[in-house]
Amino acid sequence: MPALSQRDQMVRRTWAALDALMWFLAIFVASGLRFDFAPSETLTWPTLTLALAAAVLQVVVGFTTGPYGVGHQRGSFEEVTDLGRSVLITMIPLALALFLLSNHGVPRSVPFIAAPLALAAMMALRFIVRTRHTREAARAEREHRALIFGAGSAGRQLVRSIIEDPNAAFEPVGIVDDAPEKARLRIDGVRVLGNRSDIKELAEEHDASHLLIALPNADSAMLREIAELGDGAGLRTQVLPPVASIADGRPQVSDLRDINLADLLGRRPIELDQAAISAELSGRVVLVTGAGGSIGAELARQISKFNPKKLLLLERDESSLQATSMSLRGHGLLDSDDLVLADIRDPQGLREVFQKHRPEVVFHAAALKHLPLLEAYPHEAWLTNVQGTYNVLKAASDAGVETFVNVSTDKAANPTSVLGYSKRLAERITSDFGRKEPGRFVSVRFGNVLGSRGSVIPAFTAQIKNGGPVTVTHPDVERYFMLIPEACQLVMQAAAIGHDGEVMVLDMGTPVKIVDVAKRLIAMSGKRNIEITYTGLRPGEKMSEELFKPGDDARVTEHSLVSAVEVPLLDRDVVGSMSFDDHESARAYMTQEATFDLKERRPDDTGLNQIIKGD
Repeated sequence: MPALSQRDQMVRRTWAALDALMWFLAIFVASGLRFDFAPSETLTWPTLTLALAAAVLQVVVGFTTGPYGVGHQRGSFEEVTDLGRSVLITMIPLALALFLLSNHGVPRSVPFIAAPLALAAMMALRFIVRTRHTREAARAEREHRALIFGAGSAGRQLVRSIIEDPNAAFEPVGIVDDAPEKARLRIDGVRVLGNRSDIKELAEEHDASHLLIALPNADSAMLREIAELGDGAGLRTQVLPPVASIADGRPQVSDLRDINLADLLGRRPIELDQAAISAELSGRVVLVTGAGGSIGAELARQISKFNPKKLLLLERDESSLQATSMSLRGHGLLDSDDLVLADIRDPQGLREVFQKHRPEVVFHAAALKHLPLLEAYPHEAWLTNVQGTYNVLKAASDAGVETFVNVSTDKAANPTSVLGYSKRLAERITSDFGRKEPGRFVSVRFGNVLGSRGSVIPAFTAQIKNGGPVTVTHPDVERYFMLIPEACQLVMQAAAIGHDGEVMVLDMGTPVKIVDVAKRLIAMSGKRNIEITYTGLRPGEKMSEELFKPGDDARVTEHSLVSAVEVPLLDRDVVGSMSFDDHESARAYMTQEATFDLKERRPDDTGLNQIIKGD
């Protein structure tokens, strides 16, 4: 057997001395417990003699049977087992001596009380030393020093996960939290150092390279602010995903990821009234128009989870229809009668579809939505967004549809563009059907959807990929953003709770500057020197969008993220019989009808009649 090094010998002797000290102190503590810590009864020569005997016995037994005769890993199961055996062997002669000797002045129960106390103290010392050595060894190999934002439940779990994971890339150097009551908190030795205003200073002081946000349910506004503070401090910001997307709901270091646009623009927890939505959709025939678009396709996916009797997908673009079918069924065979190739501009074709399938619930998402193109071609907006909506409403009404949901846009509130005018008219026609026909007809109004086809995100991404520049209309232009699933979930919720003829308005959170979106995408791309150029607001475009027009009396609904307003009716018979020969007459009619309730019309205003007559 090889001789022990001088260092190993010193380590074993040190632990023997410490364990002997634990026995020595445990005897006095046990005696004190028996005598209610009365000094005259506890601090006696017999007690001192017993304590010295226990200390000597522990050293002798420990070197004879372990743990000091073996090179254990500190705090291992084997060492703890040897410790327990040596403490038990030490206790037995002490107890026998007290039982055999008389008038010794020490209660016979003292060894039995002292033994577990001594063992607990010995184990505690070992685990403290082992934990410290493990942390120091792990930290010595870790690449990144990180500040952690959030000292709540998720923050605690993240800190412990990082410390306990030998492969973690981070060393937690401090915690940041805004709650004053957590100012002096320590989590596994990592201290709360300050609040969000201190991030830059703390990053410099502790040479941190990362900011880890441990707020799984934080809303997008808070994440934007913290991310900006991290950027300002030169930190790489990573975040825990929402709790709902963490497998067991317990955040781990492996869950961390770079912050993305979904976190910054649309992330927030949404609680749906599942029972109400299920009652509206389960076991029923549901039809979605525009099923090949971003909103229509996601609506179809969300609706399918509620087990409708039949889900009809109506779309005029066969390629888009096939893509949606692939996402729902895993194949694009296009051999099912629930895939409907039809154009909402074709009233006869729609009538045949509705009469054949007799849908009970309709989500109308088909529309033209590109503002500059519709400014140039307003007659197209009329044919699809206004008359097309009328066609779908008429076919639905004639087929006895029970619930009709018209998907609208925030541009219909106080409109200034052809897109806004046409969608405002679609809302008003829907309300007219709601007031005059059986069934329930509602509209749902929301803003930009993050990542939808044709939105700014794909456009910016393509520009960045090509090396720039990224074009933004104005440095101060801002928009509301939602995630596609979030918007579709709230559309279904609105369908379940909306009153006949109302426009349901979704809470869009806080508007975001478009230039900030561009900057974030550029930062995420890793490319440098991508320029942002400003092209100026386009005709009909607003600096900031609105969800309500001035004077709207919003009604609180059963869901905290959904409000409701009424819009003036637009006689469906007039719309159904009207046609235009050119773009300008269509623009003039939509402009006048969409804005008449925003200003007082003069009694002698004959412009509308002239347009209708074609004068």
